[in-house]
Amino acid sequence: MSDRGNFAERVAEASRKLTGRSGKDDTLLGIAEAAVELVSGCDVAAVCVLRHGRHDTCAHTDSSVQQLDDLQRELGEGPSITELNSMDVIYVPDLMAPLPWPNWGKKVAGEAGIRSYLGFRLFTDADSIGTLNLYAYEIDAFSYQDRLDGMVVAAHSAVALDSSVEKEQLHTALTSRQLIGEATGMLRVQYSLTTEQAFGVLKRISSEQNIKLFSVAEQVVETGSLPGSPV
Repeated sequence: MSDRGNFAERVAEASRKLTGRSGKDDTLLGIAEAAVELVSGCDVAAVCVLRHGRHDTCAHTDSSVQQLDDLQRELGEGPSITELNSMDVIYVPDLMAPLPWPNWGKKVAGEAGIRSYLGFRLFTDADSIGTLNLYAYEIDAFSYQDRLDGMVVAAHSAVALDSSVEKEQLHTALTSRQLIGEATGMLRVQYSLTTEQAFGVLKRISSEQNIKLFSVAEQVVETGSLPGSPV
């Protein structure tokens, strides 16, 4: 089998493994690990979920990479912060060269020894759902073929990540609905209320105390009482 055929087979296998991951966090780690395995030149990798345009959850193949991503947020500059919201691919062959993010680049190269960066926007349709960041300790470590391979990995990763996020959101919604239903039932019995009245009590407490409805219901189920004032 040719090298390209072997690469396609490895990508297919990695994609199947990603769909079998147990949740969003596990999927994120799987994506980062797959990127290091599949993209030649990549030494360490990180993948982050975007929420309201900001990094929400990240996974890294090495603890040092987390510092690189944290540094972007601290400095307010870096490819994931300023560029990958609008560009699909960014390649920086030398982080010590003049960059749009000079403070981040010099710190990454000087303190972490990272010299090359290759980043991808993870998206389905037009919506950005995350970023895939690949780092290397050598200057100009990523060839043109590496960049093409990275695009393939990023595309498969975006689909897997989007699916895991949707599953997690569905699970959260179902859990919330069940908990609110249980709390409503407890209030009905405790205070001789109708279902509508009991649910109204939960909503009123949520509004008056600026607490999420789920959190109000959670306290009722766990403690048997409402937060704050009685009914």
